[in-house]
Amino acid sequence: MRKIILSILGILIIVLGIFLSNSIVESKTRPKPKVEKAVKTVFTQTVNNGTVDIIVPANGNLTAKQRVELYAEVQGVFRKGNKLFKAGQTYRAGETIIRIDASEYYASVQSAKSNLYNLITSIMPDLRLDYPEFYPKWQAYLSDFDLDKTTPPFPEMTSENEKFFISGRGILTTYFNVKNLEQRLNKYTIRAPFSGILTEALVTEGTLVRSGQKLGEFINTDVYELEVAVSKTYSDLLKVGEVVNLVNLDG
Repeated sequence: MRKIILSILGILIIVLGIFLSNSIVESKTRPKPKVEKAVKTVFTQTVNNGTVDIIVPANGNLTAKQRVELYAEVQGVFRKGNKLFKAGQTYRAGETIIRIDASEYYASVQSAKSNLYNLITSIMPDLRLDYPEFYPKWQAYLSDFDLDKTTPPFPEMTSENEKFFISGRGILTTYFNVKNLEQRLNKYTIRAPFSGILTEALVTEGTLVRSGQKLGEFINTDVYELEVAVSKTYSDLLKVGEVVNLVNLDG
């Protein structure tokens, strides 16, 4: 009986050994699991090379580049013009801003011009006898002389005899005195040197204006200057003559 039990145990041990050996062999030959590759999604953007603006916040005072203070160079009553002389009034280039009464001074200018005309007329007989070759051009000058217009320039004097003859009668001195009076007559009218706006008016129509008195201020509204203080941090970015764009940061 004992032999039978031992035989059965031996057979079981052998069977168990075979089974274990087969299991070990199968475990070594089992294929390795495949590793799945993970694909990551990446978003891209096309880069366009260009200029990057540098914004420099700054504050400053805006002033007109062309600014003219109006002063009277003569004395007289301020006459009413086509436009009311008030701050905010606009004028075109060449348009009259201020007109001072020049009736009295104008009469003295006309008197001086008449005196010049009479002086030239008085020498014409002698000029015709002594220097007949010069007579035609001076006669033409008298014909074109108009008291209501600016005194025309003298004819060109081509010889010393002609110059001595004309200046010896005091005609040249009288002529330049007349031109000086006419030049001063122009100062009774102040015209706009450029198109712009009146920013200050210190007199009103009908008041007496004195020589040297300030009358107002006139500016050009097309071109302005802005003076700003910039931090030293941006000193290497700004150069003399470099163009910058001004933008109102407040919208």
